[in-house]
Amino acid sequence: MKKLLLASASPRRRELLAQLGLGVTNFSFDVLATDIDESRHQGEAAATFVMRLATEKAAAGLNRWQHPNTVALGSDTIVVVDDNILGKPADAEEAIAMLSQLSGREHQVMTAVAVTDGHCTESALVATTVTFSNMTAAQIAAYVASGEPMDKAGAYGIQGLGGSFISRINGSYSAVVGLPLVETRILLQKMQLL
Repeated sequence: MKKLLLASASPRRRELLAQLGLGVTNFSFDVLATDIDESRHQGEAAATFVMRLATEKAAAGLNRWQHPNTVALGSDTIVVVDDNILGKPADAEEAIAMLSQLSGREHQVMTAVAVTDGHCTESALVATTVTFSNMTAAQIAAYVASGEPMDKAGAYGIQGLGGSFISRINGSYSAVVGLPLVETRILLQKMQLL
């Protein structure tokens, strides 16, 4: 019987993946954080970049886990505005700059998910358009002071305090949180895990 490994330290991805087990007998998965080089290659398109990271995370998890009959799942999320990728902010100053850039406008959130058993790899990319309301400097400062933006791509979490600044999304909410549920279910079905 195949075992599922989530190659991620993200508690949000762990919670979302657990939702896919609803009504599935004996659905379970193990979790193993992976550490890969997340540098963008020169000239690499945003979609190609996020797909590569998801695939590399899944492969790294499978290689570290070393258990037979395992399928590893890797995922990565990026925020793209003006063709620039906004990663996790290095400090409060960078978080303020990112949120100021996002305030009052649309941006894209791209989440890629990949599953691999070492022989076969399946992947999917989901792009969601997110619109921020206008944020005052005081709101941005207070949000950054909460600490929530510091470990999130684009310096916000839609599922937390940051959600109060989102005026509209067009696409997958779960992908913005960190794991596109519909697409992940399809990939796991292809790998005969659901």
